[in-house]
Amino acid sequence: MTDYASPTIGAAFLPDWLNPAVFLNNPDLGPWVLLLVCAIVFAETGLLVGFFLPGDSMLFTVGMLIATGTIHIPLWLFALAIFISAFAGDQTGFMIGRKTGPAIFKKPDSRFFSQKNVERAHEFFEKFGGRAVILARFVPVVRTFVPVIAGVAKMDHKTFVSFNLIGAALWGIGVTLLGYWLGQFSWIEENIDIIFILIVLISVVPIGIELLKARKPSTNNEK
Repeated sequence: MTDYASPTIGAAFLPDWLNPAVFLNNPDLGPWVLLLVCAIVFAETGLLVGFFLPGDSMLFTVGMLIATGTIHIPLWLFALAIFISAFAGDQTGFMIGRKTGPAIFKKPDSRFFSQKNVERAHEFFEKFGGRAVILARFVPVVRTFVPVIAGVAKMDHKTFVSFNLIGAALWGIGVTLLGYWLGQFSWIEENIDIIFILIVLISVVPIGIELLKARKPSTNNEK
């Protein structure tokens, strides 16, 4: 069995309490590991202070540890709990944005927090909202702030819920299952960092394409 306590290149700079290869492999956690992972998923997706938490690497590592028998909790139960936590987290972030948005953006002379920025954000989510909510799940830091921005921009709540369900399933369940399946191959275990980087790059490309498409009309109008 791979020694998961040995940090990979990308995780080496993290303290042990943030390195999933270390804290998830702690036998003292036992069944509490499920609650810990759910709490981290909820905080990263629902609370602005959770942007630094290790979402992707943690879910992937959870799948790997279940596959190798290090974590003795059924895969279906872990995946379901992560899905619920991810969905609840984004819903919480959305409501935070919806409730605090007016107070944050009420100053018309603010350079960044202005009504004009709210209108731009609203237009962005009207056009790309669903795809933005889903793709943001796979981008560190971005997944923490997108639900809040969607709430501030007054994105249609039913639309947000629908795409939140899809995003929570693809990210929460998908990454965990991916770790479970690929974790059985030694070369994957030895190159976890590369896998994470590829996931981020693949998810960022569609967002970049959409943003470039959105800029073309305004560029032509300026000419």
